[in-house]
Amino acid sequence: MQAIRSILVVVEPEHSESLALKRAKLIAGVTGAHLHLLVCDKQHEHSALLSLLKSGLQEDGYSVSTEQAWNASLHETIIDVQQAEGCGLVIKQHVPDSPLKKALLTPADWKLLRYCPCAVLLVKTATPWADSVILAAIDVGNTDAEHQQLHNTIIDHGFEIASLAKAQLHVISAHPSPMLSAADPTFQLRETIQARYREQCKAFQAEFDVDDAHLHIEEGPADVLIPFAAHKWQAAVTIIGTVARTGLSGALIGNTAEVILDAVESDVLVLKPQALMDHLEELATKS
Repeated sequence: MQAIRSILVVVEPEHSESLALKRAKLIAGVTGAHLHLLVCDKQHEHSALLSLLKSGLQEDGYSVSTEQAWNASLHETIIDVQQAEGCGLVIKQHVPDSPLKKALLTPADWKLLRYCPCAVLLVKTATPWADSVILAAIDVGNTDAEHQQLHNTIIDHGFEIASLAKAQLHVISAHPSPMLSAADPTFQLRETIQARYREQCKAFQAEFDVDDAHLHIEEGPADVLIPFAAHKWQAAVTIIGTVARTGLSGALIGNTAEVILDAVESDVLVLKPQALMDHLEELATKS
């Protein structure tokens, strides 16, 4: 978070109380990041609103710029501006689509999560972050270098948000159910699975000072377990990683991040591995 120098804030004129802007002010107030306010609309003029927001923020000491743009679709417009402005974080209020619309069309926020080359914070509630729980969800079962780097990024962001909001950081990882037929005896018993997962967590526990009471290794699918945990602890922010599958397989299977986004009752911060962000940035540059 401290490394983010510029934040893109998607302003939706129909929402007079901008939850996205509230979160952006909280983060920028601590990090000193520049705020770039964007209205995505090709039909109506919103210069008066943007001017009003800009002057108010500047009076409060924020560095601000504004823009109205539209390019083919909502997510493409946001990504184009993010690339042009070099923003390291996109903040947008999430308004869920109806089940019928979602069955027919891929939601714009899902597309934003899949294709945006930087971190995306989707704001779902007005719940204050202060004195709350920040939930960082990782997949300890994946031990390759890319996932390890993603895990560290998720926990690092969780630690920074918890620090700026004076909140508690909890870390959760789902593990598979025991299978007597598993070739590795470790995965035949619940106790041995949890022990292995906890062993793999020790490095980041030491680095980020996450004690055993704030580390939760639970059995079950991540897309069920994470929303359950977020509700149980009344999390204000849930931080997850995504491999951002695209194409037919992504449409059919769906990303865990997308399922979780619709299931949790908290804000959702979605992060990606650096290699994937580099690839998406390359695609955005070519488009």
